[in-house]
Amino acid sequence: MIQRTAFAAFLLCLIVLAPAAQSTDDGWISLFDGKTLNGWKAGENPGSIRVENDAILCSGPRAHLFYTGEVNGASFKNFILKTDVLTRPLANSGVYFHTQFQESGWPGQGYEVQVNNTHHGEGGYYEYKKTGSLYGVRNQYFSMAHDDEWFTMTIRVAGKHVQVWVNDAMTVDYVEPENPPRSGDGVGRRLGRGTFALQGHDPASVAYFKNIMVKPLPDDLTDGVEAPVVDDVYLKIARLHESNFPVMDLHTHLKGGLTLEEALANSRRVGINYGIALNCGLGFPVDSNEKVTDFLNQMKGQPALIAMQGEGREWVNLFTKESREQFDYVFSDALTWTDDKGRRTRLWMPDEVWVDDKQAFMDMYVDRIVGILRDEPIDIFVNPTFLPDVIASEYDALWTDTRMQRVIDAAKASGVAIEINNRYRIPSAAFIKKAKAAGVKFTFGTNNGDRELGRMEYALDMIDKCKLTADDLWVPVKKTR
Repeated sequence: MIQRTAFAAFLLCLIVLAPAAQSTDDGWISLFDGKTLNGWKAGENPGSIRVENDAILCSGPRAHLFYTGEVNGASFKNFILKTDVLTRPLANSGVYFHTQFQESGWPGQGYEVQVNNTHHGEGGYYEYKKTGSLYGVRNQYFSMAHDDEWFTMTIRVAGKHVQVWVNDAMTVDYVEPENPPRSGDGVGRRLGRGTFALQGHDPASVAYFKNIMVKPLPDDLTDGVEAPVVDDVYLKIARLHESNFPVMDLHTHLKGGLTLEEALANSRRVGINYGIALNCGLGFPVDSNEKVTDFLNQMKGQPALIAMQGEGREWVNLFTKESREQFDYVFSDALTWTDDKGRRTRLWMPDEVWVDDKQAFMDMYVDRIVGILRDEPIDIFVNPTFLPDVIASEYDALWTDTRMQRVIDAAKASGVAIEINNRYRIPSAAFIKKAKAAGVKFTFGTNNGDRELGRMEYALDMIDKCKLTADDLWVPVKKTR
């Protein structure tokens, strides 16, 4: 996987350095002359698409502009396509490939690469899929581009292998299985061959395209990638992508030798967007505002969300508000606190847990949780309802309805989301159902202690058992740093 990522990065360097002018010397062919729509044909509402300022402008009632020119007979199987894109706020557009000309409607064949930096949907529908998504198949829930700035989108197809870059950031590295799970309007999302199309979504959407270049690749090129195993977890994740349900693990650590490159490669492979969490607190490598800044500088331009994990109760006083707000979101847990006898308690360490009376311990523990939810500046409460080993087997008995409700009420009052944790398989379905009924939002997280990230198996199970919908999720917005 690392070798494939390195190859993709090398290939991207060649793409970025290729000249934008018309040229066939190196295999690149221009599909747009910068002045006319020669070689292109619109279906419905052709007035929505026109040439303006040497670019193709897509804005107006729904329209799609299909390439119908002479290059490759407007039929491409393997290729590299690149185009420069500029969007205005609330733009919603896309680039289709392996599609066919049609007079009206949304293209029913091929894949769409989404162009959407700030559009949020309409009519009660919230659009989570952002620029660089392979629409409905591998969704990206935060944009790596900005409105009012030109960016380059690159799409590469080789056999069953699809890759997408936004500027220098790879957002998709997808291998289509033998029988890809598709339903509803997505049944035509399959690789084959076809032409390209640009989307005009609605009158409020303004998107420009220029420097549209293609490099046809040999039809027998495959990259030698293996097809994924389509098991039950794969199918569940695929259904979530198809239904616009944000598939995000917001509690991922670079631990056990796991590198950022490996984590991002795994994210693209399994179809789960990651939030990379930095442990910040007393006794941790990051214990000052200056170290926060150093870390964030290293993470600039990476296609991942970045989180601060506040460790212990001292973290609040170690970092300024300005430092915290550089992260995309902040979370903490109640695994470290001081008990009523002044002893520092770390719940995952057996020799730092004192349970003389189970009920008294639980009441004290819930008090600490409520205090964190009430007083600490966090977006998510993670590792919720965790119990130390000495009493973990009595989870259902000790987490009474009253105790659960106290935590839920405190989270609701503070607007803090509750994590559904894959590592510890908490909280219970009973807790989740109560929290959902109270209107509390949820996130999904792994909290990996080593290289193993899993595939959100527990969260997927709870989505089904507790009937969670996209509306029940809290989704962070990536900040410009």
